[in-house]
Amino acid sequence: MTNHLYDALFAPHRDNDAVFLRTGAGDAISYRAFVARAAQIAAVLTGAGVGAGDRVVVQAPKHPDMLALYAATLQCGAVFLPLNTAYTEAELSYFISDAAPGLVVCDAAAENRLAPIAAAAGAALLTLERGGAGSLQTRADAADAGVATVARAPDDLAALLYTSGTTGRSKGAMLTHDNLLSNARTLVELWRIARADRLIHALPIFHTHGLFVAINTALLAGAEMLFLETFDRDRILEALPAHTLMMGVPTFYTRLLADARLDADRCANMRLFVSGSAPLLAETHDAFAARTGHRILERYGMTETSMITSNPYDGARRAGTVGQPLDGVEVRLTDADGNPVPEGEVGMIEVRGPNVFKGYWNMPEKTAAELRSDGFFITGDLGQHSADGYLSIVGRARDLIITGGYNVYPGEIETVLNALPGIAESAVFGVPDADFGEAIVAAVVPADRTAPPEETLRDAVGAALARFKHPRHYWMLEALPRNAMGKVQKAQLREDWTARSATGTA
Repeated sequence: MTNHLYDALFAPHRDNDAVFLRTGAGDAISYRAFVARAAQIAAVLTGAGVGAGDRVVVQAPKHPDMLALYAATLQCGAVFLPLNTAYTEAELSYFISDAAPGLVVCDAAAENRLAPIAAAAGAALLTLERGGAGSLQTRADAADAGVATVARAPDDLAALLYTSGTTGRSKGAMLTHDNLLSNARTLVELWRIARADRLIHALPIFHTHGLFVAINTALLAGAEMLFLETFDRDRILEALPAHTLMMGVPTFYTRLLADARLDADRCANMRLFVSGSAPLLAETHDAFAARTGHRILERYGMTETSMITSNPYDGARRAGTVGQPLDGVEVRLTDADGNPVPEGEVGMIEVRGPNVFKGYWNMPEKTAAELRSDGFFITGDLGQHSADGYLSIVGRARDLIITGGYNVYPGEIETVLNALPGIAESAVFGVPDADFGEAIVAAVVPADRTAPPEETLRDAVGAALARFKHPRHYWMLEALPRNAMGKVQKAQLREDWTARSATGTA
């Protein structure tokens, strides 16, 4: 038996001397050198007791060695579990205890605070540093690169990615080798990614977009990547003339548009700009096309499914839509009872295909509730089809907020706010934002008509939650709008906030 994903992505490059990564500092790493480095790290994992099916939790800086750790984890037959570098200690404690990993890898600066959490979960702990001197890296420097590859079948787990939960409890989406490989192969063909491509990579590599969409496709094609630690507008503008492909979130494009240096000449060599992870405003799409001559290709996906739909490479890339289903992927729109809605009407988006995940880790009831017996996954997003099959996302039934490409569920923030003295209740919602896709607004009702200072609210949220989950605005209200059944009407809150913004009172 082969190792389904590793043998497709990494093994073919063992003797490939072409450049795989160029770092922001100008270092070049060949495919051959990268695969050998991954094998050294695999030897360290094996020595630490990591075996087939074990989880490897990673919260570390974006660095070539973190990417090599992904390859090494697959080579060992283990399950890669990357975590957002902004997560707090409380959040990490939940993820580590729930995943029960064999190994935790973190930045050296976090070692002391994570060591007790890892120990309580029975996991070993190693460090990975941006400067290359972490304990994982120093052990790898002395390790043999001849480690054997562990066999893994298409249906075995390759990754575990946590998504936010509507009640504050995050869910671990179990992604198989074939979930990831089938999706990457489809995207390579659809977007015509080839060995000659040079990808600008400025995304984080702890979620689906930056890791599985961007990197897995580049590996399959044998393309080259400019591997930037973060979004750096000056560096990207400088790189555009020598590159052909960029994958980003809407924030990337609004910030590029804010610079007069972005023009058609600078983008003349670029072949494709892709946007995802958050809604791309039609105004941004049109402004980018007018300035550069390139129509951004918007696509739609989720942690549980990887990519579902895409605007075409050839043909109309329509602003405000996420295109049509990928080859081999089925999309249907249903009503509250699970029945297909009439053509042109809004319905719940459900998806079936080889990309759909295996279920939620340790949550069989949640898996059963969201994966139908016929294989369709209930996304929680509301969509509408055009007559020729283009999908538009019109809402999110679960009140998910996507800000800067990150998923935020209001329940996590509301739980923190509602626990504070002097707060009767709160309702958190998203509003359109040209830079981040959506901005977070927290409507707060004081318990005794005397609102706590806003700084108190900000400090409490800051101590409990990652920065990308912090509300941009706090709005004090006497009461929250409710329907006859007592349910808070967040749509009304959004309308009222929009009206206040229009009059300059927000």
